[in-house]
Amino acid sequence: MRKVIAGLAAIVLLISPAYAQSRGKGSKRADGNSSQQTEDKKKKEAAAEKAYKDALRSILEKKASDPWANMR
Repeated sequence: MRKVIAGLAAIVLLISPAYAQSRGKGSKRADGNSSQQTEDKKKKEAAAEKAYKDALRSILEKKASDPWANMR
C-alpha cells in the first residue's frame, strides 16, 4: 500500500508542472471575447510600437569622444 501511495505521489509531482503550464494567462481556452481581445491587443501593440519609434527618433546620436585627442 505504501508503494502505491508513493508511486501516485511521484506521478502527481511529475505531472503538476505540465498541468500548471496549460492553465496560464495565454491559454487557448479564452472566453468568447477572443476577437475583441485580439483587436484591442493589436491596437495597443501598434500604439506602443509607434511610441517606441518616436522615442528612438528623438535620441540624438553622440559623437565618439576621444579623451586622448589632445595628447597625441
